[in-house]
Amino acid sequence: MPVIVNGHELTDAEVERELDHHQDAANPMRRATTAVVLRRVMLDEAARLGIADADEETLIDALLEKAVPLAAPGEDECERHYRQHPQRFTVGELVEASHILYQVTSRVDLDALRRRAEKTLAELLEYPERFAERARTQSNCPSGEVGGNLGQLGRGDTAPEFEKIVFSMPAGSIFPRLVESRFGLHIVRVERRIEGRLLPYAQVAPQIAAALGETRRATAWRQYLQLLVGQARIEGIALEGADSPLVQ
Repeated sequence: MPVIVNGHELTDAEVERELDHHQDAANPMRRATTAVVLRRVMLDEAARLGIADADEETLIDALLEKAVPLAAPGEDECERHYRQHPQRFTVGELVEASHILYQVTSRVDLDALRRRAEKTLAELLEYPERFAERARTQSNCPSGEVGGNLGQLGRGDTAPEFEKIVFSMPAGSIFPRLVESRFGLHIVRVERRIEGRLLPYAQVAPQIAAALGETRRATAWRQYLQLLVGQARIEGIALEGADSPLVQ
C-alpha cells in the first residue's frame, strides 16, 4: 500500500535515502518511512506559513524556531537543578568495588539461579570474610579470579543500575539485596570510597542551561510534531505508539 501525505505519495527513492540512518532500529524500513512522513508534514507546514529555503534542513529548522519559540531556562531553574543533582557536577568521586555475577542467559533457570544467588548473599551478609572465596568459585565475571574486585570505578564506568547502588553504599558494606543489571544478578560489596569535589555553580551554569534548554526544546518539538501529524492527511501508515520516532 502506498503512503500518501497530504496528497503526496512517497517514493521508494525518498525512503531509501532515509534508510541508512535507521539501521539500528527494530524495524528500519518502518522507521525510515515514518521519518520521511514527518519530513513531508513539516515541509508542507513550512510552505503553508510562507517559509522558504532551498535547503530542506534549514527550512525545517526555521519552521521549528518560528512555530516553537522557547525562552532560555532561568537562573532559578538552573540553580534548582544544580542543587537537586549534585552527583552530576561532582568530579573525582571513586569507589573500589567487588561483585559476584550470576549471568543470566537464555538457557539458564532464572528461579534456580536467583535462589542460589540469594543463598550466597545471605551467607556473605553473615560471613563477609568469605566474599573473595565465593567470587572465585561462583562468579561468571573474569573478576572472580581476583576475588570479584573490579578496581576503582568512576561514574559512567558501569551499567547505570549497578552504578546507582555502588555510589550509594558506605565503604566496607555488602548491599543487602541482589542487584539486577542487563548482565545478570550481582552481589555487591564496596571496599572503599574516595569522595569527590562538587564543582562551583558558576563553573557549570552554562552547561546546565544548555542541557535544560535542549531537553525543553526536544519536548516542545515532539509535541509540535504530534500536532502536525494529527492535522495532516496521512494514508498507508499509522503514526502512533512506540513505533513512531515521535516517541523517543
